[in-house]
Amino acid sequence: MLYRLRNDFHLSVITLMNACAIVGITPFAVWRFLRGEYWIGLIDLGILGAIVGATLYAWRTHKTACTGLFLALVPCTGGAIAISLTAGEVGLFWLYPALICSFMLTRPLIAALLPLGALALLILEGSAFSSSQQIWSFSVTLLVVCACTYVFARRSEHQRNRLKHLALLDPLTGVSNRRALDEALARAVSEHERLGTEYGLVLADLDHFKRVNDTHGHHTGDRILVDFVGVLAFNTRRSDQLFRFGGEEFVILMSGTTPNGLQAAVEHVQSVLRKTLTSPSGPVTASFGTAILQRGESVDHWFERADEALYRAKSLGRDRIVSGDRSTSEALS
Repeated sequence: MLYRLRNDFHLSVITLMNACAIVGITPFAVWRFLRGEYWIGLIDLGILGAIVGATLYAWRTHKTACTGLFLALVPCTGGAIAISLTAGEVGLFWLYPALICSFMLTRPLIAALLPLGALALLILEGSAFSSSQQIWSFSVTLLVVCACTYVFARRSEHQRNRLKHLALLDPLTGVSNRRALDEALARAVSEHERLGTEYGLVLADLDHFKRVNDTHGHHTGDRILVDFVGVLAFNTRRSDQLFRFGGEEFVILMSGTTPNGLQAAVEHVQSVLRKTLTSPSGPVTASFGTAILQRGESVDHWFERADEALYRAKSLGRDRIVSGDRSTSEALS
């Protein structure tokens, strides 16, 4: 539970809104009923019920985007309009928390349009305001708050997206990291099951890389890793995805490929590496393990087959390609 709250921004906002609604709206609803204002009390309970129900839905389904839009549209904006039309000018104050909540629940443009639409509707209906002066003063303050919140929300959204992007990148090589790999493999298995898309997995490991680091230092080792990534990226398709799994081990995820196509692609990469990748001690080679995703296969089993093929490539002398799809475990090139 705490893990999901820490790692899912929208779910944490929805949950926080739910807690605030229970603490903040429940006393108002009770107070309304005690005063005999039953219609307003029922509206309060309806808003509270919608928020609690939507929060439970988000926790069960993980669909936080549509839940946030529902909360911004129905209990926040719709509820604020209903309270304003029923309670009069006192209810107008509910538009401000509704506005702030909407910016945290959905996209900034939608969140900005909702209170503006609510304001236009209330002005046209007219009963919530006691004078034209109140209409102007309320409209100006709401517009100022809306504009400032919009700017802040856009800035926050940009920063969150950037942080999310950086969290999925390897800082040395600039390619995607292991966390991004886990997500990509899960998507690949899902697409294979739903659409029949063929996927190939390649594990690449530099040969005797520890010896390079020990002999020439980590600065040289880092340069070789960056050069290695450059060769892999330049000699694979744009649709292929490259990840750093850890240390000197990298993963290539290829879509729409066959066993023969996968073998040919890796042989081409290996050929280029033999000609271009060097250290002060001489050429640097790599070993490869490959596996085509099979029907009904899990991510773990698929990756394990490619990893075992890489291990066999290492044990058979390195600088070679071994396929995890063949009964004969060795494929030399």
